[in-house]
Amino acid sequence: MRNNIIVGSVIVAFALGGCASMTETQKGTAKGAAVGAGVGAVVGAVAGKGKGAAIGAVVGAGVGAVAGNVWTKRQEEQKRQMEEATAGTGVAVSQTADNRLKLDIPSDISFAVGRADIQSNFRPILDTFATSLNSTPNSNVTIIGHTDSTGSDAVNNPLSLDRAASVRSYLSARGVSSSRVAIEGRGSREPLVANDTTANKAKNRRVEIYVAEPAPAATTQ
Repeated sequence: MRNNIIVGSVIVAFALGGCASMTETQKGTAKGAAVGAGVGAVVGAVAGKGKGAAIGAVVGAGVGAVAGNVWTKRQEEQKRQMEEATAGTGVAVSQTADNRLKLDIPSDISFAVGRADIQSNFRPILDTFATSLNSTPNSNVTIIGHTDSTGSDAVNNPLSLDRAASVRSYLSARGVSSSRVAIEGRGSREPLVANDTTANKAKNRRVEIYVAEPAPAATTQ
């Protein structure tokens, strides 16, 4: 079993090590494949099959390549557009470790205290965002709403979901299919900082938006 796990580790290291000469799209696919390969090898080892590591690695690599996200030129351009559109607003735009574009929208931009209707200074940002999404039809969006700890879960949980739903509705009205957009409300369960001051509570009231472009499925010749 130990040898099989070593095989999986070598496969992962080899795939990740080869990323230096790859395009951004190839890097994302390779990373997903490498992780899948490693998991497949471990699963094969646990199963105790003689060739489990090798077979599991091959299967896992295919799953990883399909299930992983890629960071494409389109997303790099989308990131640049959103950085320009949000400059000076306090919105943080970044690339996540799993190759998603992330927009972290603070409360003073997005929603008033206790409200789920979109504020006027949030609309131009979402307008630009909707335009960028319409130019990347293969991407998927996840919107997560958060609150501070003021009030009970009975209030905060639906409020956080309503905020995410408001963003989805706004994007939908600007041509983004709602089927591409998943929403979540996490209430006060995931604070960025302690809810011990007014300023900190404002940081915890936020909306996070993630954009992922799945790696294309491999085709057979």
